[in-house]
Amino acid sequence: MTSQGTAATERSGGRSVFVALMGWLVSYFAARFAIESGGIASDQARLLLAFVPAPFFGLFVWRIVRAVRGEDELERRIQLEALAVAFPLGVLLLSTLGLAQRAITLSFEDWSYNHVWPMFALFYIIGLTFARRRYA
Repeated sequence: MTSQGTAATERSGGRSVFVALMGWLVSYFAARFAIESGGIASDQARLLLAFVPAPFFGLFVWRIVRAVRGEDELERRIQLEALAVAFPLGVLLLSTLGLAQRAITLSFEDWSYNHVWPMFALFYIIGLTFARRRYA
């Protein structure tokens, strides 16, 4: 494949990951808004709505895996190291919050899953920053 073809493929791969990410985020916040608005009285309907973003997230993961498979060995290594930092930090966060919740009552408004999951993205960005600096 020519370098122009490779660059076009990388751009389209990155674009498809971004579109899938946006699809998941939009579906997540739409479902969250619908659930929290109080307009849906049925527990079953609210529960069903909670699962609407899941297929969009599955598509996002599939696109990421395809994009990483198309990268060279160095970029794959960088991505692996970023995840090697993010995953243990995520486990540390959840296990510490689990113990803290057993020790005291944590405020749902501050420490619910809705507030904690964005930290995983932050952990990945931290890992990615360290890995990119290491291989720069």
